[in-house]
Amino acid sequence: MHSFHYRNGQLCCEGVPLQSLADQYGSPLYVYSAATVRDHFVRLDASLSGVDHLICYATKANSNLAILNLLAKLGSGFDIVSAGELYRVKQAGGDPGKCTFAGVGKTRAEIEFALAEGIYCFNAESEAEVRFISEIAADLGVTAPVALRVNPNVDAHTHKYISTGKSENKFGIDFALIREAYQRAASLPHVRIRGLQMHIGSQLTSVQPFLEAVEKVAPLAADLKRDYGIDFWSIGGGIGIVYQQSLESGRPDWWTAPETGVPPLTIEAYATSLLPTLRAIGLRILLEPGRFLVGNAGVLLTRVVYEKRGTAKTFKIVDAGMNDLIRPALYQGHHEVVPLLEPTPGAPLETVDVVGPVCESGDFFAQDRAVPPLAAGDCLALMSSGAYGFVMASNYNSRPLPAEVLVDGSEAHLVRRRQDFSDLIAGEMIPA
Repeated sequence: MHSFHYRNGQLCCEGVPLQSLADQYGSPLYVYSAATVRDHFVRLDASLSGVDHLICYATKANSNLAILNLLAKLGSGFDIVSAGELYRVKQAGGDPGKCTFAGVGKTRAEIEFALAEGIYCFNAESEAEVRFISEIAADLGVTAPVALRVNPNVDAHTHKYISTGKSENKFGIDFALIREAYQRAASLPHVRIRGLQMHIGSQLTSVQPFLEAVEKVAPLAADLKRDYGIDFWSIGGGIGIVYQQSLESGRPDWWTAPETGVPPLTIEAYATSLLPTLRAIGLRILLEPGRFLVGNAGVLLTRVVYEKRGTAKTFKIVDAGMNDLIRPALYQGHHEVVPLLEPTPGAPLETVDVVGPVCESGDFFAQDRAVPPLAAGDCLALMSSGAYGFVMASNYNSRPLPAEVLVDGSEAHLVRRRQDFSDLIAGEMIPA
């Protein structure tokens, strides 16, 4: 489901025409739909009503305070990967006691901060990390809640940069070594073994990898519950979204994986497949979705600056660049290119490259894409940009970061101002 539709010839986010936002706030501009975030959270939460569970939103997907506040009000916990993300969650009204702290390289300062704030649990990625946490907890005179992340060696069949559950990935402890790791961790005096965590990758579009991982790890979870009295089992995130979709339907079809012979990845199929195994374990289940909650809730608005026609290609050069949205360059990610003014029915399509102004050949949003007519000055939306969009943006080429707007019904709220040139050099100094 998403809340972007043509109404009276204009592409709208809920009840607000996007062209009016581009005119008011300029471009490039990120726009988010509060209704879409709420819908996705509520549906996921309801699908797991058969087990004790906590949804811990993966903060790294989109960490704007307004998004975090929206989710906190819905009762969400948070999966964090830095002290900075924990600080953001607190500032947005989130509860540190519902935060899990993941990541392979936690520093002393980050661990001390998380302990002081009373986080729910550290998800430790190595035995060295567990020992380090124990040493810091001893120095502070406290006991640290810890879960070890197991690497189940399950192929998620996703992009190699976002695969995390195979033996060659840097994340987690090998499945063959995890029991001994728990035994050693349990002997540390300032560690409380609280749970078990796993995560096999991001943007999964089939139920099968989830099911394979859960069934493989379930006996381990049962043993740890018996031997160490763990409270929870986190099965990670990774639920994929539809990047190639139609605006004709408010609830687009999900991708299917016909070659596997398993159901397509819908929330219903996800829950139906996993709940029997999860329910039998009798542990609290944690989920760490990010992209699923916010990916289709956001768009990046950009304006055509020039058209360049050559012998081999036609380029539509826009004012957004790879520094604003790096997914196409980094992950070969697909984003639909949708004009803000509804094309005339039957209008001929043109095959073009949609590219940005950054001095890199990798600065593109679409290549050899059939799009409706786009002239200089026209605005368009790069769809499904709510996850791993602004959070991965940079000032490369000394380009100010774009503004962000949250739409809720018929109201639009500026939730981050656009940077100006002074922001680019804030904190820099020329030696005397």
